Amino acid sequence: MKILIAYYSMYGHVYEMVKAAAEGARSVRGAQVTIKRVPETLTKEVLGTMGALEAQKAQSQVEICTVEDLAAADAVIFGTPTRFGNMCGQMRQFLDSTGQLWMEGAMVGKVGSVISSSATQHGGQESTLLSFHTTLLHHGMVIAGLPYTFKGQMGIAEMSGGSPYGATTIAGTQGERMPSRNELDAAKFQGQYVAQLAERFVKVPVS
Repeated sequence: MKILIAYYSMYGHVYEMVKAAAEGARSVRGAQVTIKRVPETLTKEVLGTMGALEAQKAQSQVEICTVEDLAAADAVIFGTPTRFGNMCGQMRQFLDSTGQLWMEGAMVGKVGSVISSSATQHGGQESTLLSFHTTLLHHGMVIAGLPYTFKGQMGIAEMSGGSPYGATTIAGTQGERMPSRNELDAAKFQGQYVAQLAERFVKVPVS
């Protein structure tokens, strides 16, 4: 059972979240989990201006994701920062290159799930997750969110990302806030949940 985590993370927040999701997925027996990042579309000069070079360097050992990687997976967890209530341009461009998979129905019946981040508490996390789901549905994927059986999204004692649509984190307007323990636990729970669903679905071929 192959679980692919395909993500983009400019400042490292989403990267931390998907690593937690990978930990959760690996807790399911038989899960082979791979983390890959989608191709960068910005130049080093632009990334430097945005103060993102250090975070990008920290992720340089992560392999670049290809369309073929998606087709080979039984489930895919996507990770993307929020850009004005939508996925980031890097992820959008990558998904726009999957037309051949759509033509072939290569993603039909696979489990799809999304993790996100935003600068502020109400910065479009939920709209990003929901609009991302539209693409996955066009590919015929089975959507997995973050069930309320993860009790961490029921609390009100602290500011925290997360909704039934997926795990999220709040980065701060300067990227100063890294994922909290609760947010990482949500991502871990979601990763485990996706792997458990994939374990069921790989046994049932889609005709």
